[in-house]
Amino acid sequence: MGALLESIHSPADLKRLNYAQMTELAGEIREFLIQALSKTGGHLGPNLGVVELTLALHYVFNTPDDKLLFDVSHQSYVHKILTGRLDRFETIRQPGGLNGFMLRTESEHDCYGAGHAGTALSAALGMAVARDLAGGKENVIAVAGDAAFTNGITYEALNNIAAQTKRMIVVLNDNEWSIDRNVGAIASYFHRIVTNEHYTYLHDSAHRIIEKFGGKTAASVARRAEEAAKGLLWPSMMFEELGLQYFGPIDGHNLPQLVETFKFLKAATRPVLLHVLTQKGRGFQPALDKQKKFHGLGPYDPETGQTKAAGQLTYSEVFANTLSDLANQDERIVAITAAMPSGTGLDLFRPSHPTRYFDVGIAEEHAVVFAAGMATRGFRPVCAIYSTFLQRAFDPIVHDVCLQKLPVLFCMDRAGLSGDDGPTHHGLFDIAYLRGIPDIVLMAPKDEDELADMMKTAFELPGPSAIRYPRGAVAGVARKAVPEAILLGKAEVLQDGSDVAILGLGPMTAMAQELAVRLERDGYSAAVINPRFVKPLDREMLELYSRRVAAFVTFEDHVKMGGFGSAVTEALQEIGSAVPVVRIGWPDQFIEHGKVDDLRARYGLTVDEAQAQVLPLLTRRQRPALVAS
Repeated sequence: MGALLESIHSPADLKRLNYAQMTELAGEIREFLIQALSKTGGHLGPNLGVVELTLALHYVFNTPDDKLLFDVSHQSYVHKILTGRLDRFETIRQPGGLNGFMLRTESEHDCYGAGHAGTALSAALGMAVARDLAGGKENVIAVAGDAAFTNGITYEALNNIAAQTKRMIVVLNDNEWSIDRNVGAIASYFHRIVTNEHYTYLHDSAHRIIEKFGGKTAASVARRAEEAAKGLLWPSMMFEELGLQYFGPIDGHNLPQLVETFKFLKAATRPVLLHVLTQKGRGFQPALDKQKKFHGLGPYDPETGQTKAAGQLTYSEVFANTLSDLANQDERIVAITAAMPSGTGLDLFRPSHPTRYFDVGIAEEHAVVFAAGMATRGFRPVCAIYSTFLQRAFDPIVHDVCLQKLPVLFCMDRAGLSGDDGPTHHGLFDIAYLRGIPDIVLMAPKDEDELADMMKTAFELPGPSAIRYPRGAVAGVARKAVPEAILLGKAEVLQDGSDVAILGLGPMTAMAQELAVRLERDGYSAAVINPRFVKPLDREMLELYSRRVAAFVTFEDHVKMGGFGSAVTEALQEIGSAVPVVRIGWPDQFIEHGKVDDLRARYGLTVDEAQAQVLPLLTRRQRPALVAS
């Protein structure tokens, strides 16, 4: 660790440095990030890109009094380092350690928690208006990447800022990437600004003026930037029309220019937007060469950037490969993602079906309504969206897809715990928010072969459907050459039994089988059932076993409240059964980040816990008495 970095314990320490020292500190921070994250993994590329920007913000503004928000906040690692968390930084994303995103309970400098895109401007406006009402003087600054400007919430906020406050700073951090390269008209719009033939001249001139005259020329530079926005760089007029005074674009790695510009903007008497250009992955060649890979990754070699060799196929890859095969046979199939082609696996689908692949940017609501529109014209759209991000599109699922009974398939990657990313990314609520909607079919495969079969099943259904599957490696079972449709609402009985019926949803079937083995050692007859369908439930199966067994056990990687176990309990009550149900799932609280196995042990999602709860409900079989010889 560099000597300058070791001397920074709070933003106050940063303010004592000159520009040369701050530039040296920027290099030390980059080297520290590269080394530290090589052990823990994390969002390396985005944070390497905002080092100078974050230094300048903390040099000019005074958190926690001033409010600094980062959209998504995966790029807040430098902010954490500068605000007293350097000594704990190597715990980031580790059990009991720092969160990978901003978290209000972690530091007074984290004024707003985040993990999803598009929230910073709305939250910042709320803070600015609250300040105005209370007669406060603090500054409110929202830093949002260009990808966040493809999100509808951002524009809803932009529509209101000028009407609601006179003092707020928006920083547009433009690096052309979210996880994959940004797409659509907004990305093209920003590109037109920064590639205008007059921009290079303006930028170079401003840089020379600041170098020559220092802080005295901040107003001059800002005025020239404003003139550029209104004249030479005509696309910036969009922000002006929305009531934000536009400045830039400026070099997001030029510390003097950033600092002097922020000093000027600090005194602005109307809302302002500063457009800064940054380089994602700056300072680490592997991250520059492979920006998508180094957006967020696991441990790697800090010298070469090499990660651990890929092993078993993931559910995302099986989904994409199966979709490609099915699309070869059915020209109606189209794939839609919301800025997550690599995360969902659709980057594997895109090369073979480029005209049937659509990335709509970080716009989940639009993705779902767009899919509904295509479905009305006879297509079979697949929305590949993480479980946690599909939450953002709940109303379109209800209003635009299910109410109209349209055949849209929702493939929900990262269903269940998404360990290192924490509560903003855990997919623990999708069953609860989907199963109450009429006409939707909800499935969960126990392995990769069943995932393919469920996709085949979905394309034969006349209405909406959803499949939930976890992050990470598949079970490793053999797959059929050609997927086969599953009978709607029919569970799979893996083994019969008469004392207890154990239902393991999706990959939790493995826990159900382990529990059965343990109970059989104690002399109990255990049925193991792969439910396959959360909706419709196999009520015939439930009624059959309700007449045989002393108890049911359900396993699910989902919250218990409103989840699969709740559905089983409700169904048993409706058929008049009083057989008790032991529900193993997540409690009614937000689950922190950590290793999946550790968190399951902590919260009772274990075979041990299931065994302890079910044993008192079972009646031991009568065994014949032993005859003395």
